[in-house]
Amino acid sequence: MARLVIRGGRRIGGAFRPLGNKNAALPMLAACVLTDDPVVLDNVPRILDVENMLKLLADLGVAVARKGHAVELCAQGLKKTELDRVLCAKVRGSILLAGPLAARRGSATLYAPGGDVIGRRRLDTHFEGLDALGIGLVWTGDAFRLRRRTFRGAEILLDEASVTATENILMAATLAPGRTTILNAACEPHVQDLGALLNQMGSKISGLGTNRLEIEGVKKLGGARHRVGPDYIEMGSFLAAAAATGGALTVTDLPDATTLRVMQRAFGRLGVRWTVENGTLRLPARQSLRVRQDLGGAIPKMEDGIWPAIPSDLLSVALVLATQTRGEVLFFEKLFESRMYFVDRLLEMGATLVQCDPHRVVVSGPAKLRSQLITSPDIRAGMALVIAALCAKGTTVIEQAEMIDRGYERLEARLRALGADVRREE
Repeated sequence: MARLVIRGGRRIGGAFRPLGNKNAALPMLAACVLTDDPVVLDNVPRILDVENMLKLLADLGVAVARKGHAVELCAQGLKKTELDRVLCAKVRGSILLAGPLAARRGSATLYAPGGDVIGRRRLDTHFEGLDALGIGLVWTGDAFRLRRRTFRGAEILLDEASVTATENILMAATLAPGRTTILNAACEPHVQDLGALLNQMGSKISGLGTNRLEIEGVKKLGGARHRVGPDYIEMGSFLAAAAATGGALTVTDLPDATTLRVMQRAFGRLGVRWTVENGTLRLPARQSLRVRQDLGGAIPKMEDGIWPAIPSDLLSVALVLATQTRGEVLFFEKLFESRMYFVDRLLEMGATLVQCDPHRVVVSGPAKLRSQLITSPDIRAGMALVIAALCAKGTTVIEQAEMIDRGYERLEARLRALGADVRREE
């Protein structure tokens, strides 16, 4: 167990470079079992979820070599297809091995995946899609047992645009004979990044970036080297910390233009402005943050949704930023019924807000936050509470800091480099 001790009141600013996208790295690690050839991934973040995913792969017999932010994997010595039960419970990404393992080796046994407790996170879409490809499921009460039957391409209409289900089915379909069409597919940047890696390995995927994916199955995939794209959620978290504390931030290694537009749309609603020139984003200091009202002076609404709507993972940090922004705004979390429960901690810190129901919170700012002893419930809420602590008067202690470690590498060191007064206690 670890805690973060943060003395607030300092501006966060300086130069920042986001690391690789966690949500892209995890499915890319799973993709290594699709081939016996080496797969090398660069810009892989050194975070707890990635470390647990690497332990899962090593337990299966995958050769894993790590040097800095580069990881080399070779599944030639894969010795089993049953995942470790304890490790499955530590990382949500364990479910991403279902499709590639069953497609390549004919079977896979998985146990309930871990991850953030932010509400029900159904798995039906994964297994319905795999079943359409001829990979059947037997649920024994504690294990998911998959077995390849008549393996072939199919037209699959997903009942929800699930990111991980799209990735699971996409990886399996690369080896399924014939053509697979995935309708209502997720099109987030990390899905596109996974598809780019798979195409480098020899797959034939078209439609990346849209909700219709076409895959021509191939007999064999080979090795590849690929750089994981920057984590725009991490970038958004540090931008929110700088804007909320009045600091100036310079960001390099930016995501693509579409992703930047999605983020600007979200932050712009709270009055945050920045410029992008020659591949560098510049956030000015001491911005006058004010909620941009809807026409007629109505209270605006910030709501998450499937891409290119505001990502759910960004909503928590945006909510804390709103506590430091003049005006009122309604946050509507539509995807997870428990993600907003962390606002109780913000109330303890002095935020002015009303939780209308599990999905909706009205925030009125700016509020003078005060220090508290609080607990991090999940990755994104934990980072949001860190931002609140940076704004608060006094010293805040955040317990269960290891929850934040699952998604943010060396958080305290990187914040200190930007001017924060923060330390870790084990």
